[in-house]
Amino acid sequence: MSKQASVGGADRIAIPYHCIRNISGPEDLERGRKIYAGHMSTGDAVALPTEENVRGYLVEAEGKKSRRMTAVHRAILETLKNHAEDFSILNGGMVIVARKCDVDDKRKTMTLTDPSIVNGAQTQGVLKHYFKEYGRDAEVPHITFELLVSDDEDLIGEVSIARNYQNDVASISMAGRRNQLDELEKAVNKGEENRKLRKKESQFPGDEYLNTEKLLQVLWVLTPPRLLGKEESHCQVHAYNQKEKCIQGFMRVHASAHDTTHQDHGESYAIYSYFIDIAGDAWDLYHRWKSHQGFKGSGLRSILRDGREIVEVPDGIVFPILSSLAIFASKGGGGRWKINPPPIFDDRRIIQAAKAAYQESAFSKPHIMGKSKACYTRLRDITSLYQSLAE
Repeated sequence: MSKQASVGGADRIAIPYHCIRNISGPEDLERGRKIYAGHMSTGDAVALPTEENVRGYLVEAEGKKSRRMTAVHRAILETLKNHAEDFSILNGGMVIVARKCDVDDKRKTMTLTDPSIVNGAQTQGVLKHYFKEYGRDAEVPHITFELLVSDDEDLIGEVSIARNYQNDVASISMAGRRNQLDELEKAVNKGEENRKLRKKESQFPGDEYLNTEKLLQVLWVLTPPRLLGKEESHCQVHAYNQKEKCIQGFMRVHASAHDTTHQDHGESYAIYSYFIDIAGDAWDLYHRWKSHQGFKGSGLRSILRDGREIVEVPDGIVFPILSSLAIFASKGGGGRWKINPPPIFDDRRIIQAAKAAYQESAFSKPHIMGKSKACYTRLRDITSLYQSLAE
């Protein structure tokens, strides 16, 4: 039986298991996370929280009775009632996240700190219904589980989203069907190009379709803080590694920017207008920095080269640079937004600062730099100084 306690503000839950195995890969170990797989009793699985799950139990959330269960809910219940011995094989199991995990092999118990189911809330909801209906007569089968142990909150959020959708780009199709990408497509072309935005899942980024998700990530990271307001969570580090949030944020901004009665209309309209004004320049700026020849001689091993030619700079280095350039956003002729570095600004200074941040704060790892607030702040301090000198 599971036991729960609160220690120093963190919830610790002791969950018995039948078996558990550490299946962490080299990438997991390098990033300080662990992956476990195992079996536990369904009677103990119902005690786990679901706060981190992007969806709760749908029947419960919508106030529906068991007769309104979906086909998936009914199939799970049918298995429990008539084929409990096959439940762990027929059911997809649960994905659990926790900030820490202490495994006691002797007692066959794992103690989880701040755990949550991130995939399997529907199964848990049906299990609760089943145990309530059958009481002591209910068979208690086991269920497979996968456990991610990490304190990376951004990663946990992305795992919750990814594990709840078969394809994490479904929002692209929604935005495309609602025509929310049409104005952006015209804007990124600047009246001259023939770029097509990817607007549905069956379209893939490449020669024919521009990577819409990447464009939106670039737009968010290039947005000056003074415009963000409630949308501040999409700038800087979140833009680098949470593309789904960037898409959903854009959809939300588009909707309220086009609805004059919405309470956030003014703020959203300002952001949306900024996106439309700089879309084409932002995309060109991103690709300029992706192959910026100023990185020649930098010695950064993560940069892809062809001889001495710079072929590709990792996004983890590019995104903090783009964020720093947002300081130079201003309205020019005709009241349109532009990224206008002052004449005294020199790309070499920001490249030098990026190299220092990469080596000293990010331990020469692009994925760490892309998520490090310290690296973003360090580079913004440089561009802020140039902006002050120019004023």
